[in-house]
Amino acid sequence: MRPLRTIPPVTSLPQLDKRDWIAGLEKGLSVIEAFDDANPRLTSSQAGERCGMTRTATRRYLLTLAHLGYVATDGKLFWLTPRVLRLGRSYLESARLPRIVQPFLQRATAGIGETAYVSVLDGDEIVCIARNGPNRNMNTGYVLGARVQAQVTAAGMLMLALRDEAEAEEWLARQELKAYTSHTITRKESLREELARIRQRGWAISEQQLELNYRGIAVPLLDHHGDLVAALNVTMPMGQESTQDAAARVLPVLQDTARAMRNLI
Repeated sequence: MRPLRTIPPVTSLPQLDKRDWIAGLEKGLSVIEAFDDANPRLTSSQAGERCGMTRTATRRYLLTLAHLGYVATDGKLFWLTPRVLRLGRSYLESARLPRIVQPFLQRATAGIGETAYVSVLDGDEIVCIARNGPNRNMNTGYVLGARVQAQVTAAGMLMLALRDEAEAEEWLARQELKAYTSHTITRKESLREELARIRQRGWAISEQQLELNYRGIAVPLLDHHGDLVAALNVTMPMGQESTQDAAARVLPVLQDTARAMRNLI
């Protein structure tokens, strides 16, 4: 399968002219992104270390964010407030793609009885922008906005594989492959071979890479120009169903759904 032209994410856009660059906005957003599941509460010093800024400068940004309602503090520690969710909600409510795909996800879910997702590639991670179906008891369950390392998901591996090979190789060269389960591919040569197989057949399947006993299947979601914009995928318990049977049951529905969406994107 020929490499597909991928709609570039924000991180790969051309360099911005210095006259148009607002450094304060960049730093304020980096302070927000310093908080995560491992660092839910931070001092200004700790946040500064994570952002590469001084404690004094970081504290000023944190106090400004607190004044705006995005951060709360007890005077020493800082933590994010639910107001931050407005940023993600603004994307989901304004972006065209999540709205377009939702009815098709409902159709796919009804056809296969599994949870269906649309995911996009953002840097080294995939981001779930639309979903439909039952909630699963996965430790890393995909909710809207969930971010997961690309190489441990079917959607992520598919979008990596369908890049230009040189671009995929450049991505692979800078990765440190982390093991999430005993089945996670951690050897770069093994991952390179898997990406080549996906590139050849045009769809991806991932088993127990992120969580034990779970499987993902993904197909490309193309726009009307034939450019890759996202991945349409399902994540499901493996149970007693073989890899071949799962693919035979799910893949045709995903492929038909992706084709039906193509002229609308």
